[in-house]
Amino acid sequence: MSEKIRVLIIDDSASVRLTLSDIISADPDLEVMATASDPYVAAERIRQEVPDVIFLDIELPRMDGLTFLRKIMSQRPIPVVICSSLAEAGSDTFMQALEAGAVDVVAKPRVDTAQFLNESRMRICDAAKGAAHAKMGGMKKQAPALAVESKLTADAILPAISETRRKSLIERIPVTEPIIAIGASTGGTEALREILEALPAACPPILIVQHMPEKFTSAFARRLDAGCAVSVREAQDGELVRPGQVLLAPGNYHMMLVRNGSRYTVKVADGPHVSRHRPSVDVLFRSTAQTAGRNALGIILTGMGDDGARGLLEMREMGSPTIAQDEETSVVFGMPKEAIQRGAAGRVLPLARIADEIVAFGHKAARPGEHV
Repeated sequence: MSEKIRVLIIDDSASVRLTLSDIISADPDLEVMATASDPYVAAERIRQEVPDVIFLDIELPRMDGLTFLRKIMSQRPIPVVICSSLAEAGSDTFMQALEAGAVDVVAKPRVDTAQFLNESRMRICDAAKGAAHAKMGGMKKQAPALAVESKLTADAILPAISETRRKSLIERIPVTEPIIAIGASTGGTEALREILEALPAACPPILIVQHMPEKFTSAFARRLDAGCAVSVREAQDGELVRPGQVLLAPGNYHMMLVRNGSRYTVKVADGPHVSRHRPSVDVLFRSTAQTAGRNALGIILTGMGDDGARGLLEMREMGSPTIAQDEETSVVFGMPKEAIQRGAAGRVLPLARIADEIVAFGHKAARPGEHV
């Protein structure tokens, strides 16, 4: 593999291919190996040289992107990022693409304002780098190490608390219903599906941040809801947090936990990207640490980067039990690895054990005198 991550772009729009090429080529860790207007042209390029990552549109001439994706995964798995404008109308197709093996999804770049272009650039480049490190067919990619990018912390949304206040807050937070907070990124869609499908209807309320574009999160929530005993929905500002319900942070908005007496609600808010993401796992975890303390269980799953590592440590420092997904079952062992290295993970577990831990935490929290 070359020092740079080589990307193949497949899209029938010449303007999209050009914009994506400009964005990717401007990043020092990435290069555009080739572009293709349809899967047949792409297949010929792949026969000449295998890319490290493919950016694939769903709606393509001669062969649709989903069919091409399935052929790639059955013949020679290559990390694929779905880059599409499909959301509401094509939600089923987009979810099938993730289930077929795509490792991430990004919206097509927006160039109408400088801010939107900059945000598109950040998300697209991060997705390419995350995909390059993804395990394909059980094999870990040997991608080049990446420099740590400058980023805002959760301070931009929610102030941190001092050590003195933290100790005081730990003592004052009352025992309430248990809460589960989960963060995930690259590879997280399938990891979350596996966890949620294994949960009974009567389980603690769950809040999730999955890095995903706006509108795609609602499609993802509907797909999960259809296959789970628990209720899964995209969170709305001010919504009450209830047992048996999973609330997914809307794409392009941060989600925070808020306590009203002994009950919880969620706050959905705009704001700058935190740890290069909106929604940010760090924002959810910090709010959960300060609001629920030992009443909450924090879980960090597969993903590129370090979003959530600081927040998970804050949860642990506030008395929350914490879990990081292990390397063996992570598609990208980035976020969990960072959390482990910072001492944020109380335990490191394979994906298959996490649903049981959620159920066990709910049962233990419900028994007086045994709350953790």
